[in-house]
Amino acid sequence: MSFHDETESDTRAERIDPVLAAAGWGRKGSRVRREVICPGRIQSGGTRGKGLSADYVLVHKGQKLAVLEAKRAGISHRNGVGQAKDYATRLGSRFAYASNGLNWYQIDMLTGAEADMALPFPTPAELWDRTFADQNKWRERFGAVDFETDGGKWELRYYQHKAVNAALEALAKGDRRILLTLATGTGKTSIAFQIAWKLFQAKWNLSGEPTRRPRILFLADRNILADQAYNAFSAFPSDAVTRIDPDTIRKNRGNPPKNASLFFTIFQTFMTGEGEPVYTQYPPDFFDFIVIDECHRGGAKDESEWRRLLEYFEPAAQLGLTATPKRKHNADTYAYFGEPVYTYALRDGIEDGFLTPFKVRQMISTIDDYVYDGIDQVIAGEVEQGEKFTEGDFNSRIVIPERELSRVKEFMDQIDQRQKTLVFCATQEHAALVRDLINQVKQSNNPDYCHRVTADDGALGEQYLRDFQDNEKTIPTILTTSQKLSTGVDARNIRHIVLMRPIRSMIEFKQIIGRGTRLFDGKEFFTVWDFVKAHENFNDPEWDGEPLPAAPASSPGTPPAGPESGGEPPQPVGDDPIDPPREKTVIKLSDGKARQIVYAATTTYWNADGKPITAAQLVNQLFGHLSNLVADEEQLRDLWSNPDNRERFLSQLLDRGFDQSRLRDIRRLIDATDSDIYDVLAYVLFATSPQTRTARADRTRSTALNSVDAPMRDFLLGVLKSYEEHGSPELATGKLKDYLTARYGTTADAKARLGDIANIRTAYFDIQGELYRS
Repeated sequence: MSFHDETESDTRAERIDPVLAAAGWGRKGSRVRREVICPGRIQSGGTRGKGLSADYVLVHKGQKLAVLEAKRAGISHRNGVGQAKDYATRLGSRFAYASNGLNWYQIDMLTGAEADMALPFPTPAELWDRTFADQNKWRERFGAVDFETDGGKWELRYYQHKAVNAALEALAKGDRRILLTLATGTGKTSIAFQIAWKLFQAKWNLSGEPTRRPRILFLADRNILADQAYNAFSAFPSDAVTRIDPDTIRKNRGNPPKNASLFFTIFQTFMTGEGEPVYTQYPPDFFDFIVIDECHRGGAKDESEWRRLLEYFEPAAQLGLTATPKRKHNADTYAYFGEPVYTYALRDGIEDGFLTPFKVRQMISTIDDYVYDGIDQVIAGEVEQGEKFTEGDFNSRIVIPERELSRVKEFMDQIDQRQKTLVFCATQEHAALVRDLINQVKQSNNPDYCHRVTADDGALGEQYLRDFQDNEKTIPTILTTSQKLSTGVDARNIRHIVLMRPIRSMIEFKQIIGRGTRLFDGKEFFTVWDFVKAHENFNDPEWDGEPLPAAPASSPGTPPAGPESGGEPPQPVGDDPIDPPREKTVIKLSDGKARQIVYAATTTYWNADGKPITAAQLVNQLFGHLSNLVADEEQLRDLWSNPDNRERFLSQLLDRGFDQSRLRDIRRLIDATDSDIYDVLAYVLFATSPQTRTARADRTRSTALNSVDAPMRDFLLGVLKSYEEHGSPELATGKLKDYLTARYGTTADAKARLGDIANIRTAYFDIQGELYRS
């Protein structure tokens, strides 16, 4: 067989694999693996965008030293260079290779040197020495410890692997203040576990010699975070893990536990005590390694009590975990820990397909602000004629129950009320009011449908939260809160986040958005319902991209003044702050005003660059992509009329970020909800007036079935009816068999009534040509 006839699989098996084997790869601890780098962005209909897989990843001592991209022998080896560089960058590999089995190309990703190379291929030891010119005994010892994957049941994601190795490399070099910045929902606890596992198994400690196992402290600022971490470390021996909590200390006659390797506690427990704080009962050099979860929440601030704790344990190596990139409001965190050794952003997680994308519904109304005119009834407090209240005043200075009810009705009427939802309120009292309003308007008859979870709700609130987090349970479906649930809610199936209080902190805004990003089967996106102009945070350069011009919705009334300028409000420590004990003004709107509250909304999308775009901008992007795919209206019609060509065309749009969900949104935008997606594309590209599906089906029924015999006519009329109700997905090639079995029972029975399958298929395709003929 000529090498021109080889497939890529042939080339790999017969040419590339033997070269790697001859170099010793796959033996003595080295590994050759094919790695799925990322699954691709989540799209509608349970599909994903284009994922990435590396042909060969060369692993030695736990380090991904090189990536090799293979091409079949019949094409140039240089065709794989771009992919090899991309994959090596993502995986953090020092070297990238491309080969067609006949020729080989090498790139040093550190120095930029690249050229054709001659065989033999470098051995694992040679590639290790080239990657790490400086020898380090701890790097070697860490590399000798395999990652804990529960017997191979799961693998670290590529960015988790990079984060673990970056932290370990810093420790191996002697760094004692280390920072990892990864988006919420990307598995920071799993990363901390793998780091601790390697340290524990390698017997790393501050002495510099593997004479004993390290003592590792995991610090969080909420019990739920400490509990989640404690449970995630179950692979360690049971006698190696302990909690430092009031019960344990009490059972130990006031002494905190010391006979373990891994200790889990919260700051509040560690910093209290009958006399001196609990932490002072440990010598300053007791802990070798300390993990500070959510370290941006105040633990490193100069003025913080927490800072004193960290300085007390100054000898320990300290690892900070945060989801927030460096900005002026948390610069002290970065000053304490230094620049992060690894960063993985929210937009990266969404585009890779490890996080769920989202939409933002910007809700504005005629009562976003309020001026007292003397007509409405003052139930409590005092108010002067003409006094104006803006968003930041509501539910802290003034309460208008009808206003809150209108907001609750607005989002409850639009969501699927069976889907899990978090509602962020101004105060604990406001959260109670919103909880009651939701339960008053809900469709469910379950009294536990919506609950409040705040500091005042104590153990009962914690139980509600645990039930909400349980993906097997549907009740409670909605939780209201003020501050408490902005972090620490590891609930994967959250579909809606409702903002009913201003969010002036970018740190908190990113944390709240992160509540919805976790993956769950069937979850294609989640929606942020923004009643308080929090979407303006997306236009801040401290978000994941550069600022964009604001694109506000057309308002039915005067737009609100927006959040007042000013400094960053202090971040809450632990649970919700107690509501200030002051009398609020309570207003009852006159009947006419209550009935005249009107809402308008626009939708913002998250594009591939990590920036928000409006639906109008989405249409402009679609126009650009269509112009590159379709020359004229006739070509579009030909593509769409054939179901096989249509599927390929939709796949091309999908690769460009336009799934069925976004196409349906554009259909609504151009007021063509009863039209075919074809009409949307034709309108965007050629300004052709959309036709309804009913009009297309009626015309086809009247003109295209006259020459068809009765059995076939009845069958095709059923196809047209289904199209009319549900659109072009009902015309897919794969649907043909479903139609036949649903109508006739078996394919054989269908053939007996309609003729052979080839004739049936021809008729099925021809009717689609008629549908889109004009």
